[in-house]
This record gives sequence, C-alpha cells and structure tokens, in this order.
Amino acid sequence: MSEEPFIELEPEEAATMLDEGRLTVIDVRQPYEYTSGHIEDATLVPIEGLYSFARSLAEQNLAKDAPIMFVCAVGQRSAAAAEVAAIAGFTSVYNLAGGMSNWTYTGLPVVRGN
Repeated sequence: MSEEPFIELEPEEAATMLDEGRLTVIDVRQPYEYTSGHIEDATLVPIEGLYSFARSLAEQNLAKDAPIMFVCAVGQRSAAAAEVAAIAGFTSVYNLAGGMSNWTYTGLPVVRGN
C-alpha cells in the first residue's frame, strides 16, 4: 500500500500555520458552500473535474514548493485535490482533516459571504 502524497493537518495545526503566514488555503467546494462559511483568505478553486481543476490550480501561479492546504466539506474532495496537486509537482501539500465540518466543530473562525 502506498503512502498518500500529502499530509493531513488537524484544524488547530492548520490555524497555527495560517496565523504564522506559512500556508495558502485552496477551498475546492462549490461557490454556495464557500459563501456559507470558509477560512479567511481561502481561494475558491472548485473541483469539478480533475483536468479542469489542475488547469485552474496552475492559473493560481503558486510556487511548486509553496505550502498549500486543500479544504472541502469533510476532507474527501480536498484529498483528491491534494493528490492532483502532488501529481502536478507541488511538493508541500496538505489536506484539512475532516474539512470545514471539523474546522467549525473545533470552533475556529469562518468568513461568510465572498
């Protein structure tokens, strides 16, 4: 069995990295999910298909070694996004464990709207 090409981050660890400016957040949910509550400064890049997602990710012009955390509702879509990012050559890839459900359950802040 192979190891995942990304690191799972618990919400508290992710929040610390964000506070320290050491993490870029890519939210892969749909726009209506994003506006219902997202992590501050998260960039919305919906995952609607793997090819179109890879293209949209490339359009973000992020450095291949930039620490990037992917977020969705419960961590499944973001895990797929993290795998695509790793295949695309990103080397510091994270997935938010439990997604926004876990983030909000932990009591961490969310931004509503755009």
